[in-house]
Amino acid sequence: MSDPRSRETCRTTTPTAEFGDPRPLDEKSGPERFRQESERWTVAGFEGPARRSTAIGMTQCGGDKWGIRRSVGRFFAKTRAGRLVALLVLAVSATIVSPQPSTAADSASVIIYHRFGEEKYRSTNIRLEQFEAHVRELSDPRYNVLPLPHIVDSLQNGKALPDRSLAITIDDAFLSVYAEAWPRLRAAGLPFTLFVATQAVDLNRPNYMSWDQIRELHRAGVTIGSQTHTHLDMPVASAEKNRQELEASNRSFLENLGVVPDIIAYPFGQYSLAVRKVVIDAGFRAGFGQHSGIVHSGSDMFYLPRFAMNEIFGDIERLRIVANALPLRVRDFVPVDPLISPAANPPAVGFTVANELARQLGRLRCYGNSGGELTLEFLGPRVEIRFAAALPEGRSRINCTMPAPNGRWRWFGKQFYLPNP
Repeated sequence: MSDPRSRETCRTTTPTAEFGDPRPLDEKSGPERFRQESERWTVAGFEGPARRSTAIGMTQCGGDKWGIRRSVGRFFAKTRAGRLVALLVLAVSATIVSPQPSTAADSASVIIYHRFGEEKYRSTNIRLEQFEAHVRELSDPRYNVLPLPHIVDSLQNGKALPDRSLAITIDDAFLSVYAEAWPRLRAAGLPFTLFVATQAVDLNRPNYMSWDQIRELHRAGVTIGSQTHTHLDMPVASAEKNRQELEASNRSFLENLGVVPDIIAYPFGQYSLAVRKVVIDAGFRAGFGQHSGIVHSGSDMFYLPRFAMNEIFGDIERLRIVANALPLRVRDFVPVDPLISPAANPPAVGFTVANELARQLGRLRCYGNSGGELTLEFLGPRVEIRFAAALPEGRSRINCTMPAPNGRWRWFGKQFYLPNP
């Protein structure tokens, strides 16, 4: 039976929709008509994105991984000069096909989970078999799963990160975190951050972790972040109410853990410029939403993206796309405030891509909540997004992606919030 990786070409996928689900990409997807290769290769036990090679006898996508050495060896074995040439060719070929070390980067993927094995909550739950597949994948040495504070510190201070850096975060401190996620992550040696809304823990509400359990994780090295006290809708609350919330949660953290978090995850991923000011005044150094995208040195450190993982958008291929993703760097994004008023709905959305990506704008695609492709207008490196209709009440997201070398994707996303009247 042939190795299933022996396919040389196949249709690739492009990330779309609210959580970035993969969607087939065909030759009609852009004016340039391109086809991404998704083949994989195996050389010396290393598996990674395939690269075509013209080296003599090199085997790709399964089969004899040392075929190049046998072919060249037989060809040159008869003479001394031939043997010297063979050694030179083999040395060069080893350089070509050997796994490359992780290169320095200034970006990372951050993923978010909520519940584990609680299948009646499909939108926030990950099935245990899905999560176990994620843990196995992220344990691969190609990835660098790092504590979230390390990534934040590196981005804020200009320190290099290894390529394919990733952080795991979990929101809400449901009991299944302790019962299901914690044993699996601990066994794999994968660090993570737990964001806690303190009121549910203070009141010993059913299906939430206890402070004893959170202390156990904290003492074992798990980072604990804030998610306010009551998990409130921060953009619609007054500045004073938000200050009181953060003060109450900080008191609880100090009393039960002896420390106050300096990283926050906004409840529901909902954020505004007014919320930003309160969070900065309270002493936080970074804040996270629930929109897809890659964190990098040019990101707004108080509205950082995370890729949501759940039953619907938690297949292993999507995780691989996310873990290998690169930043789609933009600047001058409007609207500056993601809190949308009815008078400004639909919002005028626009951004300017980094100079090095301007020539690739023909490959840029943006999608809305429904997964439908959005209309784009280009003014040089400037991109304007046109919505066909007003955004619905509640949360809306856009995801913009662009193919990158070696089968990877560049990714940028935003979430907008239109409160109920």
